[in-house]
Amino acid sequence: QVQLQESGPGLVKPSQTLSLTCTVSGGSITAAYVYYWTWIRQPPGKGLEWMGAIGSDGSTYSNPSLKSHASISRDTSKNQFSLQLSSVTPEDTAVYYCAREVGGTYYLDYWGQGTQVTVSS
Repeated sequence: QVQLQESGPGLVKPSQTLSLTCTVSGGSITAAYVYYWTWIRQPPGKGLEWMGAIGSDGSTYSNPSLKSHASISRDTSKNQFSLQLSSVTPEDTAVYYCAREVGGTYYLDYWGQGTQVTVSS
């Protein structure tokens, strides 16, 4: 059973960089099968937004609407992948989820429980 767990600060000040980490257990983020380890967020009162992903081979993909605002990396020794969101504004307030997409299917078969991040001074 694959489990994902998000961790990071619950409160960030505007203009700072938000860093979130997803720790994966029960499966390797470098598994031979193609998975995309994904970040998704949901602002209050809005729908889910796909932010980006890192593939099992280390390839990264980002939502074009976020441009260079977001970056995704991984630490294979810890079986973790991370999201960094620079120059945050209150519009980045959301519940952030990490999830696993089965390669090429858009199907997210495992999700973390989500972590609330509030951007406020």
